[in-house]
Amino acid sequence: MSGHNKWSTIKHKKGAADAKRGKIFTKLIKEITIAARMGGGDINANPRLRAAVLEAKSENMPKDNIERAVKKGTGELEGVDYEESTYEGYGSGGAAVIVESLTDNKNRAVADIRHIFSKCGGNLGENGCVAWMFSKKGYLSVAPGVTTEETLMEVALDAGAEDVREDKDGFEVITAPTDFEAVRQALEKAGISFSDAEVTMLPQSTTNLEGKEAEQMIRLMDTLEDCDDVQKVYTNADISDEIMNRL
Repeated sequence: MSGHNKWSTIKHKKGAADAKRGKIFTKLIKEITIAARMGGGDINANPRLRAAVLEAKSENMPKDNIERAVKKGTGELEGVDYEESTYEGYGSGGAAVIVESLTDNKNRAVADIRHIFSKCGGNLGENGCVAWMFSKKGYLSVAPGVTTEETLMEVALDAGAEDVREDKDGFEVITAPTDFEAVRQALEKAGISFSDAEVTMLPQSTTNLEGKEAEQMIRLMDTLEDCDDVQKVYTNADISDEIMNRL
């Protein structure tokens, strides 16, 4: 599995607690607001907004919250002016990390992110230091037993997907960012359920971590994602299921 999906699995195992729902809602509201600000409030004409709204609905965010966030983005309601930034660095064992930030205070955000890297055994690097290790792709995960490989390949590839991969955890569908929405809609129309559907940063190779390095990496990723100014975190770290289950 890709490093992206490995960390996604970790998040699903760790992030089910209702205690984190408030932070999840906060991040989703930010994303909906800036997506509406940049591309308008029509989800049919704004793929980024559509993706954000679908994710919010999957987290059971109330409809009123979603509508207010859209209106703040379009200027119908007064809202906060958020700024997007991307940071790059290294975790324990030299694993690459990319952090996407959405904040109303960039100085606070970079100070907090730098501090998190430092206290979790990593270091914040210069722009471009690890971005070359990743490719921006559309990504959808299909659980085993949902459909056959033949059917999934036919539907996904006909809709423009670049690749369909199979392993013990099911299937991964990879697309170019511009084709992600078409592939998502094609799977929905075909009745093929999926999870973890997003435009993301997939690592071209992974860095295997064990022992203390694995523990530090999980702490780094978890602490970054808990930061209010951080929207998304990506890594090429690969941590075995055995280590994950033990931790």
